[in-house]
Amino acid sequence: MRVSAFVAGTCGVLLAVAPGVAHADYTTTVNAQSHWGTWEGWGTSLAWWANAFGNRDDVADILFTRNVVRYDNQDIPGLGLNIVRYNAGGSTWNSINGQSMVASPNISKYTQIEGYWLDWFSADPSSSSWNWYADSPQRNMMWKARDRGANVFELFSNSPMWWMLYNHNPSGAADGGENLQSWNYRQHAVYLATIARYAHDHWGIDFSSVEAFNEPSATWWKADGGQEGCHIGVGVQQQVINYLRAELDARGLGWMAVSGSDETAYDTARDTWNALSAEARGNVWRINVHGYQYGNGRRDLLYSTASAAGRKIWNSEYGENDASGNALASNLNLDFRWLHPTAWVYWQALDGLNWGLIYANGGAGTLGQVNNKYFVLAQYARHIRPGMRILDGGEGNTVAAYDAAARKLVIVTTNYGTAQWINYDLSRFASVAGQSGLVPRWATTIGTGAGEHYGYHADTNLQGKRFWSWFPANTIQTFEIDGVTL
Repeated sequence: MRVSAFVAGTCGVLLAVAPGVAHADYTTTVNAQSHWGTWEGWGTSLAWWANAFGNRDDVADILFTRNVVRYDNQDIPGLGLNIVRYNAGGSTWNSINGQSMVASPNISKYTQIEGYWLDWFSADPSSSSWNWYADSPQRNMMWKARDRGANVFELFSNSPMWWMLYNHNPSGAADGGENLQSWNYRQHAVYLATIARYAHDHWGIDFSSVEAFNEPSATWWKADGGQEGCHIGVGVQQQVINYLRAELDARGLGWMAVSGSDETAYDTARDTWNALSAEARGNVWRINVHGYQYGNGRRDLLYSTASAAGRKIWNSEYGENDASGNALASNLNLDFRWLHPTAWVYWQALDGLNWGLIYANGGAGTLGQVNNKYFVLAQYARHIRPGMRILDGGEGNTVAAYDAAARKLVIVTTNYGTAQWINYDLSRFASVAGQSGLVPRWATTIGTGAGEHYGYHADTNLQGKRFWSWFPANTIQTFEIDGVTL
């Protein structure tokens, strides 16, 4: 989340590959024998933006289809996101025996997500202790996403229900410490498992995974914060994880995975994983991590840890205040090369300042311009699709993916600083045919001034198993080559 915009860490080997000015006229060789995972997809979290814009069909079309959508007097190429992270809220405004939620003086209604469990009297979802009409805008957007092709859904929590907390404040404890009452560790798991079962039975939604925390080791979740959050130390995390696994199983959801722990940084995620009990690690099917260490942190060590444990990794939340797309491309390339996630999720697709892919004022309910980083993300998301095999692109600024069914190779390269020719060597592939030798390409200028916004070009051709392309300074380009056999 935005509050965790930067966490200092050791750079180690990653500093050597941080994007910079590339050598002019260089060649990159795509490694056909590499396998960095099967891609699951691209996504966004619905909280908080869907709380304000969850009924907008045009927004759903832009984010969850690959159609061309007319918006703000321009044609926008849809991103085709297929992953939705749905937030189980922690806020209600009812009273329980004279007790009520304590709201931070700095939180807006926009960032308060209405929860379903009203009180502690009954865990029966059909009882009056539950309100299944809550949070309709976010739920509506989830349905719109599903109807447009989204097929991977994750349920996650920023904070337990307010009445499960010592101070009844879903923004955090006064000192940023533990706030989940010890007698409610299991109740938090019951809450999430009950939503998951209800979604299966009544919403036509099967969550593939459930995440009980959001940046739980952080201590910035305080009673005067601007959003829902809760510090939950590793000792409590492992108890909740085990309870969550048991509660999902008890509801016939043994196939539904538990993910963990959505820590803010790569290094923190590795520390948390190593500190969890063996039982808790056994109950976590996938490691979720946020990308707020940006160019720092040992992505490679987190990947090694996950790989040794037989776990996949999602970058389950990423965001920053750079509208140009430079930071987004830089960190995506670092993730692909060192973290090897199988999915990548942008935090707030719609947000204020330059955080959103599209500018939004959630409090006022107004939308604005499309930020340039939207078009940078389109270079990846519209072409690297679920089911593709992620390959070593040959160098740190190039990502490659292979679609075996379509025999198609996708290459995305970011060029910084110097305008230059980049040559692509595909000699490690068994065959490279191309469509009449044509290599279609799409280009976006990185920056906030004039330039291309996902422009299409049909001016590049194969020469045997090679092709080359001119890159203006600060440009990202995507190439698709048909008739490729590993």
